[in-house]
Amino acid sequence: MAKFNVNGTMVEVAVPDDTPLLWAIREQIGLTGTKYGCGVAQCGACTVHIDGVATRSCSLPVSAVTPEMKIVTIEGLSPDGRHPLQQAWIKHEVPQCGFCQSGMLMAAAALLQSNPKPTEADIASEMTNICRCGTYNKVKAAILDVAGSGAMGRG
Repeated sequence: MAKFNVNGTMVEVAVPDDTPLLWAIREQIGLTGTKYGCGVAQCGACTVHIDGVATRSCSLPVSAVTPEMKIVTIEGLSPDGRHPLQQAWIKHEVPQCGFCQSGMLMAAAALLQSNPKPTEADIASEMTNICRCGTYNKVKAAILDVAGSGAMGRG
């Protein structure tokens, strides 16, 4: 039995210890916003926050997660879609197919939490998620927009 804190709720799931966190989140807990892309932690579609750090959940076994760790999925970022980054994604028309977007948003949110005023170089080095549609310039514009507005610093 694995026990962890997801979006502020303590959950228990009956899975083998080597089950990737991604599958526990999607299949056992039912939070399907976190996506499977590559299975080897390269594409970033599975990105969640663990204690505020963007983490690729497809290759992290549930045995590596403790009940003290705070996991946040895209559903926990903002239940109503009003997170400043989600609003900037809409404003800048970032999504095309949308498959990578939850992971992109989670990576961007972690970036802005650790670096509220990133440069374009910071964004290029930290945003390593893969987007098959190639929306990287729009992602960068949305992140810079939120950073410039100071919206991430507001309570």
